[in-house]
Amino acid sequence: MTSTRDAALHPSGAGCAFLRRAAGPSSPIKTPSLSQFILIVSVMLLVPVQPASAHPQCLDFEPPFKPVWHLEFCTQYEEFGCCDQKTDNVIAERYWDIIEQVEVAGYDLCEDMLKEIMCQECSPYAAHLYDAEDPYTPVRELPGLCFGYCSEFHSKCRHVVKYLTENQRLKDASERDASTFCSMVNLSDQDYCYPNVLKTPDLNSNLGQVVEDPRGCLQLCLTEVANNLRNPVLMLHSSDDTHRMFIAEQVGFVWVYLRDGSRLEQPFLDMSGEVLTTPWLGDERGFLGMAFHPKYRSNGRFFIYYSIQVNSKLDKVRISEMKVSAYDMNVADPYSERVILEIDEPAANHNGGQLLFGLDGYLYIFTGDGGKAGDPFGKYGNAQNKSALLGKALRIDVDGRDPSGKPYRIPPDNPFRSDPDARPEVFAYGVRNMWRCSVDRGDLVSRYGRGRIFCGDVGQNRYEEIDIIVKGGNYGWRAKEGFECYDMKLCHNPSLNDILPIFAYSHHVGKSVTGGYVYRGCESPNLNGLYIFGDFMSGRIMALEEDKSTGAWKERSVCMGTKKTCSFPGLINHHHKFIISFAEDEAGELYFLATAYPSAMSPLGTVFKFMDPSRRAPPGKCRQKPLPVKVRGKKVPFMPRELTVLDTNEKPTRPPPRKYKVTTRRPVTSSKVKTTTTAKTTTTAKTTASTTMASTTTASTTMASTTASTTMASTTTASTTTASTTMASTTMASTTMASMTMASTTMAKTKATTTTVKTTASTTTALKMMAKMKTKTTAAKTTASTTTAPTTTASTTMAKTKAAMTNTTASMSTTTTSMATATATVATVSMSDTVKPKRKLLDVKAKEEKKKKKKKNNLKPWRKNKVPNKQAANVQMKRTTLKQKPKKQSKKPDGDRIKPKTNQTATDGVKRNVLKTPKSLKNNTIHTRKVPQRKDVREPTRHGKNSVKLREYGAFMNETKTNLNVKTNRTTQNKPQVKNKRAKHDKAL
Repeated sequence: MTSTRDAALHPSGAGCAFLRRAAGPSSPIKTPSLSQFILIVSVMLLVPVQPASAHPQCLDFEPPFKPVWHLEFCTQYEEFGCCDQKTDNVIAERYWDIIEQVEVAGYDLCEDMLKEIMCQECSPYAAHLYDAEDPYTPVRELPGLCFGYCSEFHSKCRHVVKYLTENQRLKDASERDASTFCSMVNLSDQDYCYPNVLKTPDLNSNLGQVVEDPRGCLQLCLTEVANNLRNPVLMLHSSDDTHRMFIAEQVGFVWVYLRDGSRLEQPFLDMSGEVLTTPWLGDERGFLGMAFHPKYRSNGRFFIYYSIQVNSKLDKVRISEMKVSAYDMNVADPYSERVILEIDEPAANHNGGQLLFGLDGYLYIFTGDGGKAGDPFGKYGNAQNKSALLGKALRIDVDGRDPSGKPYRIPPDNPFRSDPDARPEVFAYGVRNMWRCSVDRGDLVSRYGRGRIFCGDVGQNRYEEIDIIVKGGNYGWRAKEGFECYDMKLCHNPSLNDILPIFAYSHHVGKSVTGGYVYRGCESPNLNGLYIFGDFMSGRIMALEEDKSTGAWKERSVCMGTKKTCSFPGLINHHHKFIISFAEDEAGELYFLATAYPSAMSPLGTVFKFMDPSRRAPPGKCRQKPLPVKVRGKKVPFMPRELTVLDTNEKPTRPPPRKYKVTTRRPVTSSKVKTTTTAKTTTTAKTTASTTMASTTTASTTMASTTASTTMASTTTASTTTASTTMASTTMASTTMASMTMASTTMAKTKATTTTVKTTASTTTALKMMAKMKTKTTAAKTTASTTTAPTTTASTTMAKTKAAMTNTTASMSTTTTSMATATATVATVSMSDTVKPKRKLLDVKAKEEKKKKKKKNNLKPWRKNKVPNKQAANVQMKRTTLKQKPKKQSKKPDGDRIKPKTNQTATDGVKRNVLKTPKSLKNNTIHTRKVPQRKDVREPTRHGKNSVKLREYGAFMNETKTNLNVKTNRTTQNKPQVKNKRAKHDKAL
């Protein structure tokens, strides 16, 4: 079903067809006269009826494909469509979910019609059915239905509309009459509405094949890959799994292009100082060829072919070996050049320039016939002269040296190695000027055609030809040009024994062939096995298709697709006229290089990639995993220049929910209070352990540990109760305490310790209770006294404290545990109004002396220097806190005056806890430091109460090894004690 977000983004998507129809012309049609009617009929008979323009397109704005595996649900589209097995399963899950809901509601299931409608997402024309091919209209949430089918669907299955979409307009229309509903889901183009789209012959006859125009021309589209190049003469990869592309300019620069389209700022190779070239229009000299060694990944060797001039007079072509830099994989070593071969050039044209490695591992070199016209050199010309290196296909072994001193060896199976009248390097002869050759990778499955070498041989006056190079073959020049004779005497020589080209075309088609590649890539399956090449002068792209049964090759014209055919993001349907070269990347995809002005200095060169708009590969099949490329310099991002068929921003608004997934939601708790943190769980475990150990300790230690344990128990219980329930439990606890004098006095003794151990009460539960409870100061005092004994005064209770400390035993800890829950809860509620609980009624001076002695005995040397700073910080923070106190809290009786040292008892408790946990200090879980005094604080912060509570419980959190950011020197800075409490303390003593 459609998600709420998608329906909100496009609430009017289903009614766009209705809106377009409403916006059409509404003027009545005039009845033509008899003469006009005859004229119209005559014109219609003369004009042929154009078939519906097929443009298959999926909802992701890409061409359809043939699934790798069969589809279980939408089986009608398993041969060709827009769904793979994963998408098919998603649609099936949605379908059964809707069926289940319809069945529960008691409606008619409508299985067949529901399945047909949902499976239209897999239709090869899904973009048309959902209006996705038009980037200016919202994508529909239901496919376009023809009126007849829609009426039947409305009468039988309109109740399922609410399960297919959340668009309220569609839901409301489905509850009305069929005419209203069907006008919204109908398409203006009746050829594409369902089910007419399945019945139109023109849309289904050649579905999945390369689109052809009425003349049989294959319509292909292009993408722009690189630009701003000066006559790019070649592009090749290094076969090292990095998927880098190396593009060479005629002036002598070689650039590295990464897989993301960016170009490295530093060139891979700069031979501009050695290469001979000029800015003349059509000059054939320059940097012409390059080939990487088959083991380039391990040895870093590559070979180049370029023009040079010696003494400003003699032109030559040079073949050299070079190596990549040892420090940068994207830069060649400029000092590594080793000359392999140099050949004199008698003229400035016909320089050849192709280098490639065959599957046999040998280097193939293709040279021109020397230039001028008609190969006028010698009796038979250079091409038919096997003792000359010009006009030949040479083959050498560059992995060794010849005993005679040559930097290469002759392969043992070269055809003319033992012929004294021929050069041993010659592999084939009789060529004029082969411009661009390639090695066929072979079929991806059967490997048919693997290793064949295709070349385009530029003709003289009449024909251009494509040849397959074989060992020892004679390709006829200058005796023949294409299939016809050029030199009559040589042509009728019975010993000529020439090999005819596989294809030749006359000069009314083009005048300079540019050899190409046999497509063996993955992204465009329809092009597999096609040899694609072009013509430099006419800019025409052509293709050859082999008949495997006879070995004959048939021409297939290639043209740029129409605007509708190439209506995909990023595609273009035009290119520059002068096609210089073709290329193949490491994955087998096909490219060509063209320029608008064929000059070596003109920066108008562009690289284009072929794309078949009629069919693509299944999603994920062509995924590559290139090795990482270490880039040391800067990268220049790719900026396209060519005008695409669609604007950059013209994309479909959104596809329907093809990948709908049901997400599991977290269970919603009914409690209004959040749970405690993990740190508190750790605290509970530790305090429980301390309760177990309480039976063997003194009365004071027993009650402190028990209070801590019961405080955690109270916190866990309080997380699911309200404040009123807590108060009720406190009243019951106080009644029990009334009958137990020993327990009540003990609780009074440990009350001061409890204020130090209240850290765990800082849970989310306690904080919410503090925010809601607004207890006055008198109520807080009464609560604190109720905790010990409701019938005993505070002074009497305190008087019994010392006796209770000596008489309390471990057996009383269990009874006290039940009371400590109420004690901690009530104390927490009292803290919500920032009322200070009662302090220990021990002598302050005696306790301070005892504390100093403990410090001297227990503290490590590095801690002794920090304690005085802590005390000074406490005093300073107390003064600051008094200035920050809110007006509401400062309203006290006249007799109550604030004393600056009333926090000493609680501070002592904090320090005692710190001394009890040297492991925590060692681990630096909680440390003390001097906090700078805050200035110009006029109002308390929003979370002031909670902050006070957290700071009060800092010492206890230190004992339980939690990681809360609690600072012990702030523990009691906001707890000033009033004067009447000091008087009660003196009276008790």
